Amino acid sequence: MQLAEIPAFIARELGVRPQQVEAAIKLLDDGNTVPFIARYRKEATGELNEEQIRTVMDRMQYLRNLVKRQEEVMASIAEQGKLTPELAAAITAATKLQEVEDLYLPFRPKKRTRAQIARERGLEPLAEIMLAQEMTDGDPLAVAANYVDPAKDVPDADAALAGAMDIIAEWISERADFRAFLRKELWDKAEIVTSLAVDEAAGKEFLNYKEYREPVKRMPSHRILAVNRGEAKDILKVDLVAPHEANIARITNEVVTRPSLFADHLRAAITDGYKRLLFPALEREIRALLTENAEKQAIRVFALNLRQLLLQPPLAGHTVMGLDPGYRTGCKMAVVSPTGTVLATGTLYLTHSDAQRERAAKEALATIANYGVTLIAIGNGTASYETEEFVARLINDHQLNLHYLIVNEAGASVYSASKLAKDELPDLDVSLRGAVSIARRVQDPLAELVKIDPKSIGVGQYQHDVNQKELASALTAVVESCVNHVGVELNTASPALLQYVAGINASVAKNIVAFRDANGPFRSRDQLRKVPRLGPAAFTQCAGFLRIKGGVNPLDNTPVHPESYPIAEAVLAKLGFSVADLTDRQRLRALQSQLAKADAGRLAADLGAGEPTVRDILAALAKPGRDPREELPPPLTRKNIVKLSDIAPGTLVKGTVHNVTDFGVFVDIGLKTNGLIHRSELSHKPFRHPLDIVAVGDIVECIVLSVDEARGRIALSLKQAPK
Repeated sequence: MQLAEIPAFIARELGVRPQQVEAAIKLLDDGNTVPFIARYRKEATGELNEEQIRTVMDRMQYLRNLVKRQEEVMASIAEQGKLTPELAAAITAATKLQEVEDLYLPFRPKKRTRAQIARERGLEPLAEIMLAQEMTDGDPLAVAANYVDPAKDVPDADAALAGAMDIIAEWISERADFRAFLRKELWDKAEIVTSLAVDEAAGKEFLNYKEYREPVKRMPSHRILAVNRGEAKDILKVDLVAPHEANIARITNEVVTRPSLFADHLRAAITDGYKRLLFPALEREIRALLTENAEKQAIRVFALNLRQLLLQPPLAGHTVMGLDPGYRTGCKMAVVSPTGTVLATGTLYLTHSDAQRERAAKEALATIANYGVTLIAIGNGTASYETEEFVARLINDHQLNLHYLIVNEAGASVYSASKLAKDELPDLDVSLRGAVSIARRVQDPLAELVKIDPKSIGVGQYQHDVNQKELASALTAVVESCVNHVGVELNTASPALLQYVAGINASVAKNIVAFRDANGPFRSRDQLRKVPRLGPAAFTQCAGFLRIKGGVNPLDNTPVHPESYPIAEAVLAKLGFSVADLTDRQRLRALQSQLAKADAGRLAADLGAGEPTVRDILAALAKPGRDPREELPPPLTRKNIVKLSDIAPGTLVKGTVHNVTDFGVFVDIGLKTNGLIHRSELSHKPFRHPLDIVAVGDIVECIVLSVDEARGRIALSLKQAPK
């Protein structure tokens, strides 16, 4: 692999033109962000989407590291005087780091292995004689006797033969072709076999793996991670089982090519090299690869779930009462205005005496009336079910014209104790900040959830078992993608939200808020240039993703980038309108009618602009100030509680998808326990992953298959529910 070949190589992988990849790489190397390139450099990249550009970025880094490693390996082998033209060609042709490392293995500086010690004792010539297989007569011990040297700790012929066999065993284990063959063989035919390393009582969490075996190539990621967790806890014993005799025979047939004096010794050395060195090394490698693939899949699922959660439509315009349930310390309450301002806080004791429940009801009713509460948000943690019972009874007994919904409160406690929460809500106790967060999550999930470490949001599988650095990187990319997809209102955004906007880091985000506090609301995007440390490059990256409602220029409230304002104005003029018409309802309706009929290709040709840019401008002008999340269905709200006694096999229930995993889908149907739709009950049609059928936040109607109260399990089916 040469550096110049990288764009073409990535282009083949993605099924796009090399020029598109070259353009993306140049833009990335120049410091442009992925969201900016995907949105505002479509002409250059041939409209590569964000996912493709991130793939280009990842593969570019990998392949550049590959080229660098190839150069290091060839330099190291050349220093040893062992770099042949054939070896150099093989290393250069490698497209994976593993292939390069396999080729380098025989030349890599090693610790003092048994083979290394044997070489130091002068036994390599004997090993070469044995491998040459040219001697057919005589006594092996007599030949080996020529290499006896007590001064080098080779006291007799048997020791000489043993040392030579160690050299052959290591040679067998380091041959790149043997490693490649065996790697494929293990992947195709090996099985993971598990058993309990403790008694059943201690290992009840892993009873499914008491006597379990599954082919390596068919093992799904969630089972790999479950087995790894059991092994790490010393509850499971895990083995990789393979057809060892067949593998040894295959290698032997390659090495032992004719009858010779040392045929039996060669076979013994091959067996030793396979069992002691080659198989254990590849077993570690296969297990590591399984884990790596499983972690990638777990991270991918977490990222997709997180994206759906972040893009949940906001329930704007509501005065929300947030309830953070609890037993001993009571249920924390916070009322938040439609703009997120905290209006009232308190504690309701719902799980203690009847008298306390009555007092809680009076206090809640008074608060609802005083502040005009139109929606109640209940956290789904401890005592959530009892809190939901209380709210449902309150609504029904007093005929209140409001609804409630259950909110995933994962990460609320993390946020409550954070410095950010302390800065935002300095006058509130830590416990009450959680109720505020729950209320605000309903009003704008994205703006509130960005304040929490994505790993604490909890919509993944085995997220604590995977590579935490890679998880954090993937989740940060998702948050960044969502924030820039939606856009950010510059005059209300918190530093936590602003720092995810393309081109803005945490310190610049704080500077923007400080500038806003000191100078009043921004009136134009151009004012951003006055913010300390927000230079021209950062302005170019961020400006299009920041919105200003009611600013001087109506285009500042659209995704149109300032660099394209002249094109947008020209488009409007061609259609007989002006920028001012974007704020006139009657003129805007007339404009929208014209935009629906506009020919982007013809306009682009007339204006000398790129067609993708003109298409995006037409879409932005049609709906200035539009939130893309508005196109999604709103969250499911309730008035009545679902009781476990109401749930029986055959019951049709409606719920919200809470989490999607490889093995199925967890659905909040209004009970303390989420129901599970196993992947086998998702659809009659074939699919690759549950995410192909549903996503976090989807509202689904499913049928109850079974209820196991003792184990707290409810089995649901989507494919058996009436359509």
